Amino acid sequence: MKIHIASSVTVIAALGTALFTSLAVADLSPIAIKGSHFFFENGTEFFIRGVAYQQDVNADSTGSRVTTFSDPLADEAGCARDIPLLQELGTNVIRVYAIDASLDHSACMRMLHEAGIYLLQDLSNPSSSIDRDEPAWDTELFASYTAVIDSLANYTNVLGFFAGNEVSNEANNTNASAFVKAAVRDVKAYIKAKKYRSIGVGYATNDDASIRTNLANYFNCGDPIDTIDFWGYNIYSWCGNSTYTLSGYDQRTTEFANFSVPAFFAEYGCNAVQPRQFTEVAAIYGPNMTDVWSGGIVYMYFQEANDYGLVSVSGSSASRLPDFTALSNQLALATPILISKDDYTPSNTIAQVCPATGADWAASSSLPPAVNSQLCSCLLSSLSCVASSSLSGQQIASLFSTICGIDHKACDGISTDATAGIYGPFSMCSAHIKLSFVVNQYYLNQNQVPTACDFKGNAKLQSPSGSPSCLALLSKAGFTMAGPVTTATVTGHAKQSASGMVLVPRSGVGLLQLEVSLTIAGLAGVVLILL
Repeated sequence: MKIHIASSVTVIAALGTALFTSLAVADLSPIAIKGSHFFFENGTEFFIRGVAYQQDVNADSTGSRVTTFSDPLADEAGCARDIPLLQELGTNVIRVYAIDASLDHSACMRMLHEAGIYLLQDLSNPSSSIDRDEPAWDTELFASYTAVIDSLANYTNVLGFFAGNEVSNEANNTNASAFVKAAVRDVKAYIKAKKYRSIGVGYATNDDASIRTNLANYFNCGDPIDTIDFWGYNIYSWCGNSTYTLSGYDQRTTEFANFSVPAFFAEYGCNAVQPRQFTEVAAIYGPNMTDVWSGGIVYMYFQEANDYGLVSVSGSSASRLPDFTALSNQLALATPILISKDDYTPSNTIAQVCPATGADWAASSSLPPAVNSQLCSCLLSSLSCVASSSLSGQQIASLFSTICGIDHKACDGISTDATAGIYGPFSMCSAHIKLSFVVNQYYLNQNQVPTACDFKGNAKLQSPSGSPSCLALLSKAGFTMAGPVTTATVTGHAKQSASGMVLVPRSGVGLLQLEVSLTIAGLAGVVLILL
């Protein structure tokens, strides 16, 4: 609840303003979540005063448009140049869209810590993300996402991670949300299994009127182990000198009034009218919105071709643009009344109802299977026919299309249907292991004729092997070394090993969504591929 006693308001507001604007701290403690609000360790509410901080990457990329990016947290000189300006703005959070987990981020993270700035980090990058057009969630993506977590989890100024950004952005690709929600589930389980401190995992959505309600409900519905810990909203509806009502902020606030986790603007700052005046700041941190929203992140720090920049950077120099001054002035006036964690009892504790699948929503509440690298390794060693490990992505895709087109049953164990909620048990394996499974299934379906394991030298025979523990895992997935996989829909949650790591997935999600024509499947019975 908000603090309404006059003397308390004075004290809390004074303390809150200091915490809201102060950027020189000796020890930056982790931010905690209670109900739908963020809190400092001392119990004072935390509002995000953020700036998107990255060059050379498209924020809503799914990997098909941009393949390279610059890691701002590995650029010590850049951080030294920019962090004083972020402090001048009054920033307490930056959002970074992509990092290279193999690089050293310690210098920038230390400078951010000393400046009192927290980090919201996206787990994907342009070459390793869930593609909205061909969605998948597999061991390779899981390894990439968890590498980011491992590289940052021990910094106390990491506020949280985004498992996706605008992946489903219109009604015809909402099936992809099932795969993103599976990613949320698995990285949350990973953080817990690794015994890292509690770090939230969320999602950032676009503001598409046809899907925004279903998206928010979907990621907040069902078992808490599957759901987001916070919700980021990329919204650009306040342009120029708009108002709380004309911008639709009033409607969005009403829609999220009963949301059970913190919600905030993960991007804002329409540039249709320039220079931007950021008059929406007064609303975002004002009494109409602070019960529901936990602040926002301005897009963006760097001036680029899209003309959203606050600062123009050239080498070691950085120049403030008019937008910088306007934002700085508005944030300086923002003094939200804060709530105390101890006095706050969440009233909106009930999760949303999962949306039904139909014309406007294509993601079932049944999620893809949990990533299980042990099961995938067991599968590969148990096969009699395996794909070459040197195949390119294009070659793998071509072989999938060929084999699944002629013998669709060979692909049952790796196929996915997010709308029906049916997924092959091995759909979460790597592309190479999935292809090996398919060529092996084809080989078995052709009565193990040696020429059925060739494909122009792209597959080869091997002696299958399997430990008792591997055979037990494979049996649970419906696979035996001597015969084809049996597909079945498995419900319930992913099982855990003694160490807490996911071992047996719920069936439900596949990584590669095969969109091949099966019109020639009727010819498959007697056709032998001699490629």
